[in-house]
Amino acid sequence: MSNVPPEAEQLLEDEPVMAHLGTCLEGRPHVAPVWYRYAEGTVEIVTTGRKLANVRKNPRVALSIQADEAGQARWMVTLLGTATVVEDEAATERARERINAKYDAEPEAYSENTLVRIDVGSTTYRTY
Repeated sequence: MSNVPPEAEQLLEDEPVMAHLGTCLEGRPHVAPVWYRYAEGTVEIVTTGRKLANVRKNPRVALSIQADEAGQARWMVTLLGTATVVEDEAATERARERINAKYDAEPEAYSENTLVRIDVGSTTYRTY
């Protein structure tokens, strides 16, 4: 069973908006924009660099997603969860293709990135 209410699931699945991934290392937050795909209580991202290194050391993460129009928020969803780095090239390639399709990018874009799956523990959301 998903920890994401159906109304929030619909928001997360519909639009190709940016998410901001919050990670933590040595008690300091690091927040960076990411593309994502949500399905059935799990978020997939493909990433590299600082974000990936932080997740490897501390899997507790947050995602903040917001859709706005001319600077006015339409909706927001915040997800708290536990991230798992997936060291499977075939799974990473399939996830990358799904995410790139959502954002209308070339299927092979970001081929150096690694798959991270986030199991959602809690959700807050609001529509405006």
